[in-house]
Amino acid sequence: MEKSQNSKELEGKIALVTGGTKGIGKAIAERLTKSGAKVIVTARNNPDAANAEHHFIAADLTKSEQVLALVQNINENFGGIDILIDNIGGLTTPGGGFSTLTDEHWQNELQLNLLSAIKLDKALLPKMLEKKNGVIIHISSVAGLSPLWNLNMAYAVSKAALNAYSKALSSELASKGIRVLTVSPGATKTPPMEKFVEDFAASSGIAIEDAFQQLMNQVGGVPMGRMAEPDEVASLVHFLVSPAASYLTGTNYLIDGGSLPVV
Repeated sequence: MEKSQNSKELEGKIALVTGGTKGIGKAIAERLTKSGAKVIVTARNNPDAANAEHHFIAADLTKSEQVLALVQNINENFGGIDILIDNIGGLTTPGGGFSTLTDEHWQNELQLNLLSAIKLDKALLPKMLEKKNGVIIHISSVAGLSPLWNLNMAYAVSKAALNAYSKALSSELASKGIRVLTVSPGATKTPPMEKFVEDFAASSGIAIEDAFQQLMNQVGGVPMGRMAEPDEVASLVHFLVSPAASYLTGTNYLIDGGSLPVV
């Protein structure tokens, strides 16, 4: 594994990582850079600590005009991309089930977790199709396969839709030289996840360790007994975009410490 991490197998490739300034996205951007790729990072806000090796472009991908401006910038300055990591997303809605979710909650969650990826893919694909080569990775969630009605209903639905879209797109593009894959992390040690656990602990009046255990129990537990590190998710993404994964497309890869109780 160490040899693979330090090799320059992505030399000459241009990658775009959305939501690439924090958590999983940041880890992916750093891993692809180590492998020789020129990495463009986008997020709504400037990073707290910019990585001089990354090309940062601010954009809110829930807004169509900003998606188009981002892609125009990339096409003019980089001539398109070879690797797209659709990583932006998040749980922004309250728990409590259907009665707590307004129309605006549903619309916002779908915009962030599904439609932003669809719009960006559509805008970037013409250049990728010209090259007849490329990889698109959609970062989803195990919630898309195992929703929790009292915690993440709208989020889970949006991620399930992303999974279906990713599979459909992979089938359309497979014969045109473009691979499309999905990565579904389970609980991962990112700032939003840690805040979610802290908020759950505070609202429940319990310790953070107990809150984490309760949340894990709701998904059947995590056999490995811990959250994933962002670097572990990045390692999987790195492999999937590399030449070693050249025959892989249309698959959803779970990285959840064994928590999903299905074969």
